[in-house]
Amino acid sequence: MKYLKKILIVIAIIIAIPMILALFTKKEYAVEEEIAINKPKQEVFEYIKYLKNQNEYSKWATMDPEMEKSFRGTDGTVGFVSAWKSDNKDVGSGEQEILKIDDGERIDFELRFFEPFESTESAYMTTQSLSDNQTKVKWGFKGHMDYPMNLMLLFMDFEGIIGNDLATGLQNLKRKLEE
Repeated sequence: MKYLKKILIVIAIIIAIPMILALFTKKEYAVEEEIAINKPKQEVFEYIKYLKNQNEYSKWATMDPEMEKSFRGTDGTVGFVSAWKSDNKDVGSGEQEILKIDDGERIDFELRFFEPFESTESAYMTTQSLSDNQTKVKWGFKGHMDYPMNLMLLFMDFEGIIGNDLATGLQNLKRKLEE
């Protein structure tokens, strides 16, 4: 009986330590990547404000050429929704909606993921003129993980994974706009 009690105490401690650690672990993360594109700011902004154009440069849009895509509303305007559905677990299903546009400056999106997990996150793209013919584009993503899943932020490099995907998308965007 003493051994069973000791084993149960050890098991309780093993379970309690990560749960307590998760209480003190951040729940939010943010990722932002940027690139300089050799095109005028307004030309770059006019291209990126259309969600359908992300099919040409976003890494996620190219991960499954067979994914189903659908659209609601008028592209390039607040309220436009781009939805996707894929059998590829890395792509899953979800939708992206334009929430706000500061013309020539910034676009804010809401990403709603349905599969393989449910989550609602925010993203944005900004443009800044570096010269008459060069524009800095920033693409950012903000995410969160609820307790106790936020413990995974200590062990997984979400910033690196998402950051690499954003950087790949920006490189594709640069290539597309400069060709």
